[in-house]
Amino acid sequence: MKVMKKPSKDTISRLALYLRALQELSKDRSSDTISSQDLSRELNISPDQLRRDLWYFGQFGRRGVGYSVESLKNKLSQILGLNKSWNVCICGVGNLGSALLTYKGFKEHNLNIIAGFDVEANKVNKKKNGIDIYPLEDMKKVIKAKAVKIAIIATPYFAAPAVMERLISCGIRAILNFAPIKLVAPPQVKLRNVDLSTELFNLTHFLSQA
Repeated sequence: MKVMKKPSKDTISRLALYLRALQELSKDRSSDTISSQDLSRELNISPDQLRRDLWYFGQFGRRGVGYSVESLKNKLSQILGLNKSWNVCICGVGNLGSALLTYKGFKEHNLNIIAGFDVEANKVNKKKNGIDIYPLEDMKKVIKAKAVKIAIIATPYFAAPAVMERLISCGIRAILNFAPIKLVAPPQVKLRNVDLSTELFNLTHFLSQA
């Protein structure tokens, strides 16, 4: 599939929303097709925005008919790389890391949490939710043996930079950081920082100004 030009991060994020909406709609929808109006209405965006997002990746659907739900789901999965299986590790198995280990939604999208890492002796060399937890010093051999491609950082803020560096040295090129610190990775590594506290602070600021 030929990409007409590089889409923005916002476009990719919306594609993920379209896919999730299609997956939910297909569970209880009698029709095999859906119009851009109906799909965009589910997500409170404009039909034009939806069509522009899909335009980056070629032609979808037919005028007057709409989109084939299954075909669009499959194409979006392919664009997002979810037609493949990805092995994921979690660094830091405290409260947040443990919650991520038990989240079942990852598997539905071919994201397999297959290893956890921690520095605390009482957490390693055991299983949590059926997943092996290893000491940090075993990271390189575990990542290689289990073909891990994506890492999630859920450590305290002070540990996150060193963990990121270690992951990169192990060959990891895709990292999702939940630690409350903004990490900066080299250009060859895709890093997403998600600071839950900062998002909440934005909400408390909004409420305090009301």
